[in-house]
Amino acid sequence: MGIFSGLFGNKSDEPKNEKEALPWINLTSLDQLEEIVLKSKTKPQFIFKHSTTCGISRMVLNTFKSTYKLNKEEADLYYLDLHNFREVSNETGYKFQVMHQSPQLLIIKNGVAVANASHGSINEIDVAKFI
Repeated sequence: MGIFSGLFGNKSDEPKNEKEALPWINLTSLDQLEEIVLKSKTKPQFIFKHSTTCGISRMVLNTFKSTYKLNKEEADLYYLDLHNFREVSNETGYKFQVMHQSPQLLIIKNGVAVANASHGSINEIDVAKFI
């Protein structure tokens, strides 16, 4: 592994490695957005939009992974690879009325985005306060 692939990520192994550490649910279809709305009425739903080609997104994701402390009974955590699922990424912004950014974290409760952040601000959100 070269210095640049270590710093800026390696697209070929990213999704597998990123999803092993946390209880990720892959967000890959438009139908799942309706499920998120319904499930958000009883449990918070988190969507992490990640750019697999962006070094900043990779660094934010790594920090998020090391600080995220909720279990799957407290909230559902979705992983959206916005390059492979661009249509889902675009619709996420429309559905929850947030401007697209990456990386980006959306917190959905009662069918609406109650919080969203991008870049370094993601790791400043106290996710536990939304439980």
